[in-house]
Amino acid sequence: MARLFFEGNLELLKNKTIGIIGYGNQGRSQALNLRDSGLDVIIGNVRDTYADLAEKDGFKVRSIPEAVKESDFSSILIPDEVAPDVFKSHILPYLKKDHVILFSSGYNIAFNFIDPPAGTDVIMVAPRMIGEGVRKRYEENMGFPVLIGVKQDSSGKALDYALSYSKGIGVMKKGGVAVESSFEEEALVDLFSEHTWAGSMLFLFKECFDALVEEGVSPEVALLELYMSGEVAEIAQRIADMGLFDQLKLHSTTSQYGQFVYGPKYMTDEIKKMLRQAIQEIKDGEFAKDWTLERIAGYPRLNSMWKNVKEYRITKEEEKMRKILKGEKEG
Repeated sequence: MARLFFEGNLELLKNKTIGIIGYGNQGRSQALNLRDSGLDVIIGNVRDTYADLAEKDGFKVRSIPEAVKESDFSSILIPDEVAPDVFKSHILPYLKKDHVILFSSGYNIAFNFIDPPAGTDVIMVAPRMIGEGVRKRYEENMGFPVLIGVKQDSSGKALDYALSYSKGIGVMKKGGVAVESSFEEEALVDLFSEHTWAGSMLFLFKECFDALVEEGVSPEVALLELYMSGEVAEIAQRIADMGLFDQLKLHSTTSQYGQFVYGPKYMTDEIKKMLRQAIQEIKDGEFAKDWTLERIAGYPRLNSMWKNVKEYRITKEEEKMRKILKGEKEG
């Protein structure tokens, strides 16, 4: 059973400078929240439109090395695939012995792509929502869930720092919780979701669309029924609010019966075996190795898959339906 935390001591960070490394979706939201919580925040970013936005938002913007040198606490909020190179060249040489290094993802520590130096605290605060939601919830005076973890505790206060940072970004407001986890566990569950239900859902929708259209259903009707009406998003919210199965009580009894009878038929022994296999492939580092080689090669498979997606009929019909739903009449 995981430990749950609902409070943190913000005073731990009051006299420290927090360097937010990367001003993307998470970086911007977390920086704004920390500043609104009364903390001293600077931004480390390459000179680009994100740096311009940070300056427009009123932050001091530094190069990444300068931000690390000026800060006591560095929050690494750049994409996983570029973080190892950035860390090695632009962060590692400038870390102080008692530096606190925070990651919002377990990936690079779990798979040993980043090896922080001794004498530092290495912690994780991983929001379970996109950056826009992190900011929106803070502005609504509402909290949100995060996974926290400690990889290296040189000061003896690493967990306290994770909780303090969590409080600073708004986690501890009403409805929020910090759930104790680890870098390895966070990386596992994150990748597992992406490799199983999330990815399969996209291709299941495609196959359902193809099957319906083959049987004479119009593309417009198929798309609206499957997801473009927005009903799927409503159901997802009800699942979060009420529970996976309890939300079925909002459906007709015909719908309830159909889902209970036919849903389990798709959960074959082969599917169950594949789910367990996906876990092992992640734990063994097979995916991490594959993704690293893909990046080094210049993303040939990823680019090819995107090219294929653009040729799917469902992709072309979606574009037509989006125009209609936006009030733009077709042809």
